[in-house]
Amino acid sequence: MKAIVLGAYTPNALKGLISGSDRRAAVEALLNEVGATLESITFTRGEYDVVVTATFPDASSLIGVATAVKASGAFEKAIYLEELNISAVIDVAKKAEGAYTPAG
Repeated sequence: MKAIVLGAYTPNALKGLISGSDRRAAVEALLNEVGATLESITFTRGEYDVVVTATFPDASSLIGVATAVKASGAFEKAIYLEELNISAVIDVAKKAEGAYTPAG
C-alpha cells in the first residue's frame, strides 16, 4: 500500500538538520525495519517540512511507523495519507448507498 507521510519538525529536530543529520538514511532504515520501501523524501516550505512517499506491506506497518514517529517527539505534526483505489471505493459506496436508510 502506498502512503504519504507529512511532518513538521520541532525546533530541536530542525537543529539536527542544520548539524547535518542524514534524514534520508534514517527514514530508509526505519522503513526497512518494517518491510516498507522509500519512494521519495522531499523537504518543503510551508506548513510541513518534509513529505515522504513510501510503500508499506500493510496498514499496520503504516500506522506503526506513524505512531513511532509521533512518539519520538521530533515532530510538532505528523500525519499520514493512505493512497486509495477510488474506483473500488466508489463501487462499495454505490452498494452501500442503496442499502442505507437514513434516520428520520
